[in-house]
Amino acid sequence: MKKYSEFEIEISDIKFPNIGLADVDGFPIEVKGALPGQRLLIRLVQKGKVNKGKVLEVLQPAPREIAPACPVFGLCGGCAFGHIPYDYEVELKTKMIKQIFSPLNMEDKFLETLPAVSESRYRNKMEYSFGDDGEAGNLTLGMRKKGSYYEAVDASCCLLCHEDFGKIQSATLAHFVAKGEHFFHRRKGTGSLRHLQIRHGINTGELLVNLVTAGDGDYNDYAEMLLGLPLENKIVGVLNTVNNSLADAVRPEEVKLLHGHDYFYEDFSKDGHGMRYKIPAFSFFQTNTEMTERLYATIADFAGDLTDKTVFDLYCGAGTIGLYLAKSAKVKRVVGVEIVEDAIISAKENAALSGVDCEFIAGDVKNVVKELSESPDVIILDPPREGIVPKTIPHILAFGAQKIVYVSCKPTSLMANLPAFLEGGYKIGKIQCVDMFPRTANVEVVMELYR
Repeated sequence: MKKYSEFEIEISDIKFPNIGLADVDGFPIEVKGALPGQRLLIRLVQKGKVNKGKVLEVLQPAPREIAPACPVFGLCGGCAFGHIPYDYEVELKTKMIKQIFSPLNMEDKFLETLPAVSESRYRNKMEYSFGDDGEAGNLTLGMRKKGSYYEAVDASCCLLCHEDFGKIQSATLAHFVAKGEHFFHRRKGTGSLRHLQIRHGINTGELLVNLVTAGDGDYNDYAEMLLGLPLENKIVGVLNTVNNSLADAVRPEEVKLLHGHDYFYEDFSKDGHGMRYKIPAFSFFQTNTEMTERLYATIADFAGDLTDKTVFDLYCGAGTIGLYLAKSAKVKRVVGVEIVEDAIISAKENAALSGVDCEFIAGDVKNVVKELSESPDVIILDPPREGIVPKTIPHILAFGAQKIVYVSCKPTSLMANLPAFLEGGYKIGKIQCVDMFPRTANVEVVMELYR
C-alpha cells in the first residue's frame, strides 16, 4: 500500500472516538467517522505506525444507516452519529468504552448504559466560530467545517440546542455582515470576530450571550440588537470577551459587561432536591441539564452511605456535585477545590442558595491537595478532559480515602490515570456509562474505586 493510493475497503469494527477499522490483506487502516458495515472508496493519507484513510465515496451504507435529520451533517464538526438510530448509537458507544478498558478484563464491572432522556434540544451551551465560506470570503458564523481552520458552517439549524440559539446565531451574523466586519484570521492578523458562546438555563429560561473578539471594539449596539429579538427565553447577560491570543479557543484576557450580569441560574428540582445553581460565564457545568441529574444520582449511588462522612470534591467547578451530595445525604463535611476563582465564588453562593454548609477552595488541585491535612472518607474526581496530572495522583492516594468516584468525559484519560490508582491499593467496583452527549462520539463514564 503506497501513501495516497486509492482503494476500496469494508469497515469491520469501530473504536473510540468514532474511528472505523478495516483490514486489507493484513494492512490495518483507520477511517474517522466510518461505521461498521460501510464499504468505502478511500485515499491512504497516512502510513506508518497508524495507517489512516480519507473517505472519497461511500460505496455501500452501513446496515443500520439512516438519512440524517440535520441538513449540515457531515460538513459540521459537531455530530458523529446523526445517521444511525439512537439505540444503535448507544450500543456502539458502550462497545467502544468497553474496548478501552478491555486490557483490565472488567467486562463484568459495567452496568447497563444510561441512555439520554432526549436525543435533541438537550445542550445548554454552544460555542460557534466566525469564519468564511471559502473562496468567496464571505463572513460566516457556525460550527467549524470539518478539515478547515477558517471555514464555518451555518449551524442555525442545529437540533442539539434550543431554537433560540439559532435565532441568536443568525441575527449575530446578519448584524456584523451589515457592518462590514470580518473574522479574526490568526495567520494574517486581520479582522476581530472570533466566537459566539451561548449558555442556557434550561429549567430557568435564562440565556447568557458572550461575543468573543480581538482588539478593542464597541459592541453596545450588538447587545441592543440582541435584546430586541423575539425569543422564547430571556437574555439575562451579554458579554464581550477580548482575546488577542493566536489559540483558537476562548481565553478571557478582558471581559466587558454589555448588559445584565455575567452569570445565569439553573434549577434542579425534578428529583426533589430543590437545588439552585449560579453558573458564571466561564465556569464548567455539564452541557446536558436533563442528564446531569441522572449523572449526579449515579455519583451519589457509587459514593454510598455518606452519613457523617467527609467528602472532597476535586475539580469541583461551581460546586454542583459536592452540593448535590451534601443536600441528598447527611454529610459531615464537603470540601471543594477548583482552579477558576469565579467558579469558587459561585460555589459559595450556591451553597448559601441551597442552605448547605460546604468549604470551597480556589486553587490548582495539584497544589491544594498538598496543603489539605484532613482525611476524607470519599473523594469525587471530575477532572478536565485531559485527566489528572500524574504528579497529583500520589497526593490524592495519600489521603487514604475508603472510596473514590472518578467521573470522566474522556475515558481514554481515565484509562491512562487508572494504573496509578490500582497500584496505590484501589480496586474497581462498578462502572456506569452515562450518555450526556447524544449524536456526538462522547460519553460520560463514572467509575467506583475502593480500597
